[in-house]
Amino acid sequence: MTTTPPASPAGRSRPARDRRGRGLRGPLAWPPVPTMTTRRDRFDDLVLAAAERARPWLGSRHGDISFAVEEVPPDDPAAWEVRATSLGRLVGTRSERRIVIYRRPVEARAGSQSEVAALIRDVVAEQVALVLGVPPDEISL
Repeated sequence: MTTTPPASPAGRSRPARDRRGRGLRGPLAWPPVPTMTTRRDRFDDLVLAAAERARPWLGSRHGDISFAVEEVPPDDPAAWEVRATSLGRLVGTRSERRIVIYRRPVEARAGSQSEVAALIRDVVAEQVALVLGVPPDEISL
């Protein structure tokens, strides 16, 4: 029986294992798996989904309204707002309006991820109803 000589000078076909943490490393960027998304990313995705469901209600007349997410509401509430913590707000002038959803108060008020999604839909529906001048019960997202 004859043996064939090894292909590499050291006799190995693959790199040596990393014994002390200074050798080959894993991928530089992890694959985007759902478990690695942050709460902020999940919240942004939920707001985007609610905004897309609200677009047909806004129509072309109010199509210029944008949606945004901020961490907390400002310290100085508007004069017409009650003292309770605001979950969302319609800001801007008639030409540049924006519906802002506040992440921390929404997450604090909701208990689970499904409640966060439902509360986001309710807040977006309430703000869209404010724009359209109709009761919030008429808007279903």
